[in-house]
Amino acid sequence: MDDATRTNAIHRLKSVAGHVNGIVRMLEEDRYCVDVIKQIQAVQTALGRVSETILDSHLRTCVTTAIRDDDPDDRERVLGEIMEVFRHSDKS
Repeated sequence: MDDATRTNAIHRLKSVAGHVNGIVRMLEEDRYCVDVIKQIQAVQTALGRVSETILDSHLRTCVTTAIRDDDPDDRERVLGEIMEVFRHSDKS
């Protein structure tokens, strides 16, 4: 992962952490349930965007390098990893 992608992901995740802390405060203050749910959904969307950014970087770097490599085992390994990511995303 390049430095810009890493920095962007860290920044977004710190922002998400702040939002999660805000949700905790909302629950502690007994805020309206629908408002809490909306904030949870916003956090889920933000996490999805971070995941997409990291996956895009992985595809453009690690996967591309492995596919161009002469080692068929390396190619199969990275392709298997990508398939596993999609299998897990289908279960959510």
